[in-house]
Amino acid sequence: MELYTPILALALIATGFAVFSVIMSAVVGPKRYNRAKLDSYECGIEPTPQPVGGGRFPVKYFITAMLFIVFDIEIIFLYPWAVHFDAMRLFGLVEMVLFIATVFVAYAYVWRRGGLDWD
Repeated sequence: MELYTPILALALIATGFAVFSVIMSAVVGPKRYNRAKLDSYECGIEPTPQPVGGGRFPVKYFITAMLFIVFDIEIIFLYPWAVHFDAMRLFGLVEMVLFIATVFVAYAYVWRRGGLDWD
């Protein structure tokens, strides 16, 4: 437990600073509300009205999000493999080649289907 004491102390300090900042901004900050501040902001463009039940998003947004998740997971698996590569020897190499080949097949499929093209 002694090794984790500095990490816990840092986490407590970070949490305390975050809570303190939020509370102080609410207490000290200006409270001049107007319609422009309460309106949604879309990069300087007048916001488009939304339907009452919420708008429908194209599936392309969700496919792009899933692609980012797949490639993030690939990186998460590559880091430990790179650290312990010499300990795993040929077995680790074969396993990583199979893993990267699987991800590459998924990438080629998405590329061929036009999942990476922006309209």
